[in-house]
Amino acid sequence: MFAAINTFLAGGLTVGQQAYISAGTYSWTAPVGVFSVSVVCVGGGGSQVPSDDDLSGGGGALAYANNYTVVPGNTYTVIVGAAGTTSSTTGGTSSFNGTGVLYANGGSTGGGGSGGGSARTGGGNGGASGSSTYGGAAGGAGGYSGDGGAGAFSNSGTARNGNPGSGGGGGGGANNGFNDSQGGGGGVGILGQGANGAGGTGASGGGGGSGGTAGGGVQGADGGAGGAYGGGGGAPNGGNGGTGGVGAVRIIWPGTARTFPSTNTGDL
Repeated sequence: MFAAINTFLAGGLTVGQQAYISAGTYSWTAPVGVFSVSVVCVGGGGSQVPSDDDLSGGGGALAYANNYTVVPGNTYTVIVGAAGTTSSTTGGTSSFNGTGVLYANGGSTGGGGSGGGSARTGGGNGGASGSSTYGGAAGGAGGYSGDGGAGAFSNSGTARNGNPGSGGGGGGGANNGFNDSQGGGGGVGILGQGANGAGGTGASGGGGGSGGTAGGGVQGADGGAGGAYGGGGGAPNGGNGGTGGVGAVRIIWPGTARTFPSTNTGDL
């Protein structure tokens, strides 16, 4: 968890932010003078099924809400979705003030997460993993105005490249044909919409979108890990499966002047 930043600008606006980047449940207290916030949530990336080396994880969804009313001094529950692992393959849901307000689902094995929440919600779904008898790479995390890139799949020995993300989403991982490890999906950043993550090539992971971290992956036995935040984990070839990327939640204020996808959303 990053420490909150709380400053004052001309006109009496209280400006600040707080980010939660480790899986868990937290309580956020609205500071004095803060009456509205904008929030972005990224679900955890999915992972591979232990009994199936061919199925990788999908990317977590991204969802955001702008100008959400809060009461100074009141506390609000923040949940950061855990990364999918080979023992718990679906990534966790990330949310702010309960799933009835704003949430982003984690990626599942073979498919990406789906965004959710109220009418305030924006954002995109996570990318699906490639799926075939001979293996498919992992999907990228969802973007601010589009979906994460889908992972590549191959039913032959031919290498396949992952798809790029859209709307600032993470790119999908690639594979190098059957009987090889699969690349992890790219994650997504939480400072607002940026460039799309590129799809992976060869057996590499997909690129991170909006400043997120690229997924891992090299030709070999182990699957590539998903990038932060929300990238899907790649399936192995007899080695270890890649874990998904952890989810994240970031709160910025005031919600009237700092709004996703890209209005004053960086660090201030």
